Amino acid sequence: MYEDQDDIASVLTQLFEHSGILITKLVPELFQSIRNTPLETIDPTNALIERAIAIIHAWNVHEQAEFITAHPRIGEIKQLSALSAKEQSGGLSATTRLETPPEVLKRLEHLNVCYEHVYFGLRYITFVNGRTRAAIAREMEDKLQLGHPLESYPDGPPLNEPVAESLICVARNSEDWLNELKRAVDDVGKIAKSRQKSLGL
Repeated sequence: MYEDQDDIASVLTQLFEHSGILITKLVPELFQSIRNTPLETIDPTNALIERAIAIIHAWNVHEQAEFITAHPRIGEIKQLSALSAKEQSGGLSATTRLETPPEVLKRLEHLNVCYEHVYFGLRYITFVNGRTRAAIAREMEDKLQLGHPLESYPDGPPLNEPVAESLICVARNSEDWLNELKRAVDDVGKIAKSRQKSLGL
């Protein structure tokens, strides 16, 4: 199983988000790896995911960052794949998943700007695992050591505070930055395994 590059590409674009680096680098490297060491036969798709994540971790940091930025930002509602839309809505159906309160989407939009200022070159990736966008907003605030204005909305602080430029940047390639990159890649793997189950692959 997965002895053909087209088959690998087809499965990976479902389990991960489609991107140029997935097609031009991950697929051929994974194909060569499988030729050298075949996947286990009990759960080959799970083994495929684990092999792919191991390969990505071996890439240089620029390539890893390029890979994770193929994932949509938390809170985006346009141009999402069907799987991403369902995941970000906490598992809701297509008819209800756009009902996230506008103040939550506004806060997430600002938090993405803040995160990408602090961790320049990265994108916030998390394994949603059925949680709401509001819960993810709180997680992002904790990561950035910010307050939780949604809890007191509309009487609390503005949703677009603090100004992103006022936050201290984490040095690129520092231990903190690299740990965040590793966490993001690992969470892409968790997302892929969740998709594997939902798709029955």
